[in-house]
Amino acid sequence: MTHTVGILGATGAVGQRFVQLLDGHDGFEIGALTASESSVGESYREAAKWTLETPIPDGIADREVLPTRPEAVPDDVDLVFSSLPSSVGERVEPDFCEAGYVVSSNSSNGRLDDDVPLTIPEVNPDHLDLIEVQRDERGWDGALVKNPNCSTITMVPTLAALDEFGLERASVATLQAVSGAGYDGVPSMAIVDNAIPHIGGEEAKMETESRKLLGEFDGAEVSWHGARVEASCNRIPTLDGHLENVFADLADEPSPAAVARAMRDYPGVDLPSAPESLIRVFEEPDRPQPRLDRNVDGGMAIAVGGVTDTDGGIRYNCLAHNTLRGAAGASLLNGELLADRGYI
Repeated sequence: MTHTVGILGATGAVGQRFVQLLDGHDGFEIGALTASESSVGESYREAAKWTLETPIPDGIADREVLPTRPEAVPDDVDLVFSSLPSSVGERVEPDFCEAGYVVSSNSSNGRLDDDVPLTIPEVNPDHLDLIEVQRDERGWDGALVKNPNCSTITMVPTLAALDEFGLERASVATLQAVSGAGYDGVPSMAIVDNAIPHIGGEEAKMETESRKLLGEFDGAEVSWHGARVEASCNRIPTLDGHLENVFADLADEPSPAAVARAMRDYPGVDLPSAPESLIRVFEEPDRPQPRLDRNVDGGMAIAVGGVTDTDGGIRYNCLAHNTLRGAAGASLLNGELLADRGYI
């Protein structure tokens, strides 16, 4: 069955990735593209500063850009993907849910709300059933589902693989690509030959979202994981791919070989856009690297390397493509999970 979908904020960096990923998708067909009022009425070609390595898909370039309002989106749209700025998403996404649309959103607003599923299909697909709680509490016919921050989603699958060893604490330092800030996000004179040791709000997102994602859902609420999570986030002059240095304290004190095996064997999920193996473990100590490894399995897998032990636990490096696995691809997987579970 093919579902007709819409993209809110279709002209931005993540919106463009949605367009790219949905081109030729077996289960989803683009039926609506929305953007800010300044772009409404223009063709998508005119409105989007297209920056991706592939051209705008056939049939999309001349599509008219619609207002980001529920009444402007055709009734046959079953699912809406959102890449809106959080300040806009906070205001607009509930309107779509009230109007009966199911929204799979990459925007940061609402991720920690008690009744909003924050979901990675391979990690916590059962959290999706928070939709029933959400609908009861808010009176919506639609629903709102979130994927985590691009830095969080790079680390959390690896922590999920280690939870069997008794995860007690995780510390992470990130080296994040400039595309994570959007097309106009980091001036070239600020980032070239430089590293910026601060990304506003990023540390807090990693420290809170991780614990919600790893938490237990009892059918009514999510109890957050008890591990302590600490983050330091840095912007570096790579285009795509967030590299992270993780230190994990584990109660069972497994060997590096056992940790690597647990990550390598961590199960995937049977969804169209999911990688065959969620975590790819490199034996080389200098991997993964953004330029070499951000596109592993089409940019949808997590790359891991440098697994070693420390006095307190395990150290390793992980990497994911931040606008594919970390943003549009994550929302797309949640959309596929929604379809698979019968929510659309």
